[in-house]
Amino acid sequence: MAQIKPCKNKVREGITMKITVLMGSPNKNGSTAVLVKSFEKGALQSGHTVEVIDVCHADIHPCIGCVKCGYEGPCVQKDDVGKIRQKLLDSDMVVFATPLYYYGFSSQLKMVIDRFCAYNSSLNRKHLRSALLSVAWNSSEWTFDALLSHYKTLVRYIDFEDMGAVLGYGCGSPSMTNSTKYPDQAYELGRSL
Repeated sequence: MAQIKPCKNKVREGITMKITVLMGSPNKNGSTAVLVKSFEKGALQSGHTVEVIDVCHADIHPCIGCVKCGYEGPCVQKDDVGKIRQKLLDSDMVVFATPLYYYGFSSQLKMVIDRFCAYNSSLNRKHLRSALLSVAWNSSEWTFDALLSHYKTLVRYIDFEDMGAVLGYGCGSPSMTNSTKYPDQAYELGRSL
């Protein structure tokens, strides 16, 4: 049931990418972390650099919709989003890592995504590669439909190049997750870049 696809435009051999993982799980050692560590291991073995940003324990505030940024300027809120912005604009790829919370991104990761508003054009021009890593306790076939739809819309809107997704069904705890194929799939996704 996992959805993983190989890179459409494999990075040329010898070229490394800077990959930023936006870790959207408040549980630092949970099932999402299992997939992130596996992905990171694969990407590092392919020669890429990986930085994991723990957005759940950062100082991040929700977008207040003031539009004083003009959709491309500095945000009036002075929090860690400025640092995340710079990391993403210095990266070649972003990975969205989230547990499935009520069939969508975690609220902490969603706040970061909403704040893309202040640098939407810069992200669009950057044409980053992207991937999605997610886990859910539920194992119903439709479990990830809404999240995957949201992710694909985000990819289209910001002109990311989707490199794949690993969707871990039935991954309610790290021990459950470790006994599935999903950590290997996350590793292979990272390794395939």
